[in-house]
Amino acid sequence: MWIYEKKLQYPVKIAMPNARLASMIIDALGGPDGELGASMRYLNQRYIMPSDKVIGLLTDIGSEELGHMEIVAAIIYQLTRNLTPDEIIAGGFDKYYIGHGDGIYPAAASGEPFNAFAISSKGDAICDLNEDLAADAAILQEQSLSKNRRTPL
Repeated sequence: MWIYEKKLQYPVKIAMPNARLASMIIDALGGPDGELGASMRYLNQRYIMPSDKVIGLLTDIGSEELGHMEIVAAIIYQLTRNLTPDEIIAGGFDKYYIGHGDGIYPAAASGEPFNAFAISSKGDAICDLNEDLAADAAILQEQSLSKNRRTPL
C-alpha cells in the first residue's frame, strides 16, 4: 500500500485561465500516452516480472505516474476555473465542457475518452518493458516537437 501525503509534490498556481491550453494539456491526463495509461500500464505489468527488483521498480514508477495525474488534473482545473462561455468556445474547450463541465475527466486532446486499449500488458516481461520504453519515447518525441513549434496560446 501507499502512504498518501495530502499535498502536491509540485504546487500548481495558475493565475490566468486558458481554455486553449487546457484543451491540449488534457491529453497528458487521458490521452494514449497520458498519465492514467502510464500508471495502469506499470502497475499491471509488474505482476509477471521475473525479479523482485523489477517488480519494485514498476510499482514505484506506476505510483509516481498516479502523482503526475494529480498534478495534471490540478493544472487543467486551474486553467478552466471561472471561464466564461465565450472563453470556453474560443479556446476550443466547449466539446469537453458540454459533457463534463468543471469536472476533470481523462480524455485525449482530440476529445476521445480514455480507453484501456492504450494500456499494454501482454504477460511477457520483455514485450511489456519494450512497450513501456516505446510509450516513454513517444512522450519525449512529442515534447521535442512541441518545443520546436512554439505556437502562441
